Amino acid sequence: MPRHDPETTLYCGQRQPAGIRIEGNHMIKLGLIGRSIAKSSSPSLHKLLGELTGYAIDYRLHEPKDNSPAAFAETLQQLRAEGYRGCNVTYPFKQVALDLVSQTRPEAELVGSTNTLLLSDGVLAANTDYTGFIRGYRSRLGDLPAGTVLLIGAGGVGRAVAFGLFEVGASEVIVFDRNAAAAQSLADAINAAGFSADVVGAGALADAARLADGLVNCTPVGHYKTPGNPLPPELFGGQKWAFDAVYTPLDTEFLTEAHRHGLALMSGFDLFIYQGIDAFEIFMDLKVNATRALAAFQQRYALHSELIR
Repeated sequence: MPRHDPETTLYCGQRQPAGIRIEGNHMIKLGLIGRSIAKSSSPSLHKLLGELTGYAIDYRLHEPKDNSPAAFAETLQQLRAEGYRGCNVTYPFKQVALDLVSQTRPEAELVGSTNTLLLSDGVLAANTDYTGFIRGYRSRLGDLPAGTVLLIGAGGVGRAVAFGLFEVGASEVIVFDRNAAAAQSLADAINAAGFSADVVGAGALADAARLADGLVNCTPVGHYKTPGNPLPPELFGGQKWAFDAVYTPLDTEFLTEAHRHGLALMSGFDLFIYQGIDAFEIFMDLKVNATRALAAFQQRYALHSELIR
């Protein structure tokens, strides 16, 4: 992942790129609210998007004092008082944030969580994990119907991806999570929305994998800090495609095994870049050239995958 410090300011002193606009003699303030976010790559991405579109972006990380809704509300109020235009939201506040908004976009209402808040007269909630997954899937897999999907991990990202799957042709999502209650809650929400979902336990995981058209990992397993593969290697094969939400490293054990069995791949980097672009477009009310942004980010941070071209 990025070799540069993600919090390095792109615009300071004379280093500010030519053509960058500063509104009202100050940078546009954006941020991220969450816990354990010190190594987030979001500042790097949004500052780069600002550079590409001609705006000076000041993107800062904000970690509430604890995991409580009250601590989140206090942090959000601080950002609003300081003139922030918008903020992203991550663990563990994606669902509780909806209680503090004045307007909710349809996809955030559907998923039941938000990762993007536009701060103006009120607070608008969006879910760009949902829209970003859809854009990433189509950019990699085109019109391939998602079909029957085994989804491993029913957390915040898993929830957004699960609903997004039905926009790219999923017929059923089979949910597995070590937390059986979380898996059941997600399946119930999917079914209540008029889609089709079921839950499997560890004993039925092998059969679910073999019947699936797509394999999806939305757990942290495979990250540098939690290496491994959430699905036994012998259960790969016979499916059509795979997606791993983990993107550090780019080529996870999950994707490596899927590639070895000939599956088409979508990476966690695809989700990261497109959800970020979608959020930036909401914050700035403009369109970003996604192809240019993707190439610029990969070049600046020397990102390279041996599996996905």
